[in-house]
Amino acid sequence: MARPRVRLVVTADDFGYCPRRDAGIVEAFLAGAVTSVSLLVNGSAAESAAELARRHRIPAGLHANLSEGRPVGPARPGASSLLTPRGFFRGKAGFREAVAAGEVSLPQVREELEAQLGRFRLLLGTDPTHVDGHQHVHILPGVCQVFAEALQAHGVQFTRMPLERGLGSCPWLEAPARAFACAVERDALAAAGPFSCHGLRWPDVFVGLSTCGRHMSAHRVSGALARALEGVPQDHALTAELMAHPGYPSVPPAGGCGEGPDAFSCSWERLHELRVLTAPTLRARFAQDGVRLCALKDLQAKEPFHRVPHEATLDTFPEPSQP
Repeated sequence: MARPRVRLVVTADDFGYCPRRDAGIVEAFLAGAVTSVSLLVNGSAAESAAELARRHRIPAGLHANLSEGRPVGPARPGASSLLTPRGFFRGKAGFREAVAAGEVSLPQVREELEAQLGRFRLLLGTDPTHVDGHQHVHILPGVCQVFAEALQAHGVQFTRMPLERGLGSCPWLEAPARAFACAVERDALAAAGPFSCHGLRWPDVFVGLSTCGRHMSAHRVSGALARALEGVPQDHALTAELMAHPGYPSVPPAGGCGEGPDAFSCSWERLHELRVLTAPTLRARFAQDGVRLCALKDLQAKEPFHRVPHEATLDTFPEPSQP
């Protein structure tokens, strides 16, 4: 068999969020459309998700969560910079704002990360194949250094680097998604140094910011990979990760990480991703484009990753205008 041009890991995030979501993720894995999962150990269905991963031998990593729901560690309201007075994490925007304002204690980040790593081992009986961040918290300034040190100490080799090439040519992204993608790219570029210094690895190419939820299609996934390959010689093989969020919609009150499921989880968009990932159209595109799906363990070979310079990309999008 000819060597594939791209070896692609398809990671389903938010495993453990709710049984309906998990059922869709397992369906996608058994169909060969998903090759890896990232487990929310503070998710309401974390225990049943872990049992599913063991039963079906699904490669699982930790989806480290500092932004949604309740903590796993001993953090308490009033004593922890990670929590609101109600005892929940600050939220996607709230955590980012607190980090930017210098209000988050990095030792408390390390404590919670250690607790989540411990919870993962308790649930799965093994170390995670990788650690990434729910809502990309792992690449935030300062936080990324904590993650790098903890992952190196625990022998975790792989993380996620959410740098997606060519986002500026994705006009379907609405203004909020564009602004978030711009912020994620800026943080990822800064996090690459600490991650590299601590021996962490990640695939050459990342896809997922432009293909999330309603925006996913076989054409767009294929197009995102094609943008990443622009200027790369035909005989140059790459590794890639596609971040995905498949599953059946959550039905309240089931789901979430202690506060119930969010609107995205209850919407049709997760089901849309499941259908795109498992449809013959995407599989045919992959075959045509020389893309072969694999698991992270298949990237453990000693050959170095071929780093593709990412133009960067602080000007990928213009800065969002102020209201």
